[in-house]
Amino acid sequence: MKLSAIIPLWALLSLTQQAPPREKCSCELSLEEKPFPHDKLQTVEGNATDCKTHVTPEKALELESLLLGLEKRLTQLHNDMTILENEDDGELYGVLSLFVIENEMVAIRHLMDKLNRTTLEYQVLTADTIQQLEDLKFEMIKLEKFDTMKVVMGRRVNRHLESALETCMSGVNSTVAPTQELYGTCERGPLRNITGPVINTQGEFSGSYAYGAWGRDPKPEAGKERWYWMVPLTTSQYGHYVRFYSSLNALIIGVSNPGNIQISPSNPTTNTIQGPNNVLYGGALYYNCYNQDAVCRFNLTTKTVTNVKLPKGTRYNSKSNFCHLETCFLLTDLDLITDESGVWVVYTTTQALGNLVLSKVEETEPPSLGKTWTTSVYKRSVSNTFMACGVLYATRYINTNMEEVFYSFDTTTGMENFKVGIFINKVSPNIYSLNYSPVDQMLYVYSDAKMVSYKALFGYSDLYSSQE
Repeated sequence: MKLSAIIPLWALLSLTQQAPPREKCSCELSLEEKPFPHDKLQTVEGNATDCKTHVTPEKALELESLLLGLEKRLTQLHNDMTILENEDDGELYGVLSLFVIENEMVAIRHLMDKLNRTTLEYQVLTADTIQQLEDLKFEMIKLEKFDTMKVVMGRRVNRHLESALETCMSGVNSTVAPTQELYGTCERGPLRNITGPVINTQGEFSGSYAYGAWGRDPKPEAGKERWYWMVPLTTSQYGHYVRFYSSLNALIIGVSNPGNIQISPSNPTTNTIQGPNNVLYGGALYYNCYNQDAVCRFNLTTKTVTNVKLPKGTRYNSKSNFCHLETCFLLTDLDLITDESGVWVVYTTTQALGNLVLSKVEETEPPSLGKTWTTSVYKRSVSNTFMACGVLYATRYINTNMEEVFYSFDTTTGMENFKVGIFINKVSPNIYSLNYSPVDQMLYVYSDAKMVSYKALFGYSDLYSSQE
């Protein structure tokens, strides 16, 4: 039998009012997990930043520069010794030569002392860096223990899955539909910006050659991937050899190896290089043949020259140069340029009424012309051109400090754009040659005796990409 009682509400209130006051209630929250050590994470980030600051490409270039400088000094000392041995006069000339040799030996000694100090610094730096990396690895392993949500482990698994998926997709040659229409022939998108200059040097000639061209081979032979080349031109814009350097540092210091490869014995004559717009591709130099409306190809291995004639009516011999309001650039009727797909030539014809004409130069034997496009931009309103990912870009002179990439022509779609609006910060007023290298996405410029490079950035959005 259940008993139930009905208590009026006023009685409950009365009981509540009569109840003695309770003591203050408190509780402790005890977490089983240890708090994440944010201070340690900040320390790891700081150490990683310090490591990145101390180990830079410039430090490696410093050591290479000293070695190249020593090699150059030793070669000069050998030459001075040879001169001394061949001198007949045993008095005055011998004394003067000895003074020269003594100065050379003093310079070599100073250079070797600096090299020894630098080598020791690098040994210490290497040891310190290895220790820092080991410490960072140890700290990161400890920090991963706090990853209770398994975020780090999940990301690692995802990376493995992505790699496996890519391998699977490449195995069956599957094609994924692009989320955005491709621009040109590369997936990285159109040119978005040009930064720099990155390199600005006169090399070994120190202003002796105001005109010329330089760069890298986009399709180098094995063992020559780091090589750089340059073509110095006379004041009349002629050249007869290509000069090679084993690295960028060798070019800057002025140590040429293997040196010059001669195309013709003198200037100007048959096979002479005419004009500054030359490119190296696949172990061959492409240039405007002397006194011809043709593209010459000089094979560096066989030392032979072949050529391809341009269409009838092609303007050459400074009849349709690159220009701006103040001047025109001598012998720039033909502009040889490279991109990911090979060599191209820019020119104009009487039939095109002076507008830019673009043709693909095919790697046949002898070379031949592939597909040709006629644009609607007037050649004399352009100061230079370059090619990237199947897209032709044209520049114009703004002032002594600035050049603008104002025009593009997409060979894939035939679309033209007169409002590109990308600017190049110049180191000298005149850009005589300009070419893009797909091996490093750099623009190589020859400007008033200076060899200058810029970084080309691509992308479909403001998040530019500099890699393929």
